[in-house]
Amino acid sequence: MLKCYELFDGKGQLAHRKAFNSFCFTIFELALNCVFLFFKGDLMDFDVKDINLWEQGKKKIDYAEQQMLALMEVKKRFEKEKPLKGVRVGMALHVTKETANLLRTLKAGGAEIAITGCNPLSTQDDVAAALAKEGFHVFAWRGESREEYYENLNKVIDFKPNATIDDGCDLVTEIHRNHAELIPEIKVGTEETTTGVIRLRAMEKDSALKYPVIAVNDNDTKHLFDNYYGTGQSSMDGILRSTNTLIAGKNFVVCGYGDCGKGSAQRAKGLSANVIVTEVDSLRALQARMDGFRVMPISKAAEIGDIFLTVTGNKHVIRMEHINKMKNGAIIANAGHFDLEIDVATLEKEAKAKQNIRPNLDEFTLASGKKVYLCAEGRLVNLAAAEGHPSEVMSLSFCGQALALEYGIKNALKPGVHVLPKEIDRHIAELQLKAMGIEIDSLTDEQKKYLSSWKEGT
Repeated sequence: MLKCYELFDGKGQLAHRKAFNSFCFTIFELALNCVFLFFKGDLMDFDVKDINLWEQGKKKIDYAEQQMLALMEVKKRFEKEKPLKGVRVGMALHVTKETANLLRTLKAGGAEIAITGCNPLSTQDDVAAALAKEGFHVFAWRGESREEYYENLNKVIDFKPNATIDDGCDLVTEIHRNHAELIPEIKVGTEETTTGVIRLRAMEKDSALKYPVIAVNDNDTKHLFDNYYGTGQSSMDGILRSTNTLIAGKNFVVCGYGDCGKGSAQRAKGLSANVIVTEVDSLRALQARMDGFRVMPISKAAEIGDIFLTVTGNKHVIRMEHINKMKNGAIIANAGHFDLEIDVATLEKEAKAKQNIRPNLDEFTLASGKKVYLCAEGRLVNLAAAEGHPSEVMSLSFCGQALALEYGIKNALKPGVHVLPKEIDRHIAELQLKAMGIEIDSLTDEQKKYLSSWKEGT
């Protein structure tokens, strides 16, 4: 693990800060810094697994950029207008090639950025290395322990951000719990995911949220596309990479029928699975049935399911009482933000044996002798076992993040949870349609008048 400050000269040679520890804050060190800054231009503060992976990471980021054309339109405008000049952004997001392009966009707008991961298994180490090479303050690697995860979160907080971008609300929560002195200087935050928005609204209800946070997940251009199409495709990708199982003909149980669950059920159906939905919400359960899926409680689905995917944003949706009912060879995966949807702790405790049989797949032998298979330690299967959402769909989400940050900086928002104005949401959709080369109709003057009037009827 590389945990140091590193300087780069014009030929890319490394000079580790460790070698200069005895000269900290001395004139000698300052002189050396000046020399290196002259040749390369920047002192880079980061903590990544292996800086030597940067070249491959840069290739992945550049490849993703070609598919994130809507975001690139935002970046072009940001380069001209610099709406984020002077803004210090602290971020806790999945460190992927798509996120890297969001960072480049914010930097083009004038922002300074520090980032850490928002899940211990979702960081792409080559991308993290490339971001460090480009001068971003990045503190993330795949396989962080819980302690390391919070250490990295606090390194971002040490950056003293005056704006935050979060995925899951861990950064916001940590600031409110342990760094309240920073809150008066924080102008705005943004939140990427359903789970994070749930937590934020709970904070708001308890009068605990002390600065404004924009729920980017509530953008139609986010949850109707990222959650639906992105989660559906990437979750299947993660399950297939970790198991290489045949989906066709299997009983595929989707726990939760929100936007993520809807997309996952449709993708499983597209792979010829027999889809079963479990829900606690009567309207969503009814919708699942009308969409052609079987609906039943998890206690019944556990007995007949072959593959299980949780996408609820809640805790202990699949418990040992359900796992003990499962078939021998059942596969269990989670696409909710946190690793609590499946009661992994109790499974670890009560299983007779456990072995890792391939990357991101653990085999558990139950007291009954049956075996069940857990993908990606119960963490986000689409990011831990695959690469996350495709770049095109993340372009929409990250347009929302960039424009939400700009909106929050330009407008004095009160503490609490906010949503972006509909016109910004529509603008994002327009950018994506333009990127796809799609034209649509416009209302005629007669139609506009008709829609704004109540007088014309039968």
